[in-house]
Amino acid sequence: MNTMIRKFLTEEDGITALEYGILAALVVSAIVAVFGGATGIKALFTTIMTQLNAAV
Repeated sequence: MNTMIRKFLTEEDGITALEYGILAALVVSAIVAVFGGATGIKALFTTIMTQLNAAV
């Protein structure tokens, strides 16, 4: 039992996924802070899609 716990604590495979999750949460928080919530983000994506459609 002790060996299994030590092996679990020294395993680093899941750490990378956790770090990416934290990084994604920070990026989303920054985007929400800059564009002011759901309304600002919706306007941003609407603008992007409008410009993409005009370019095509």
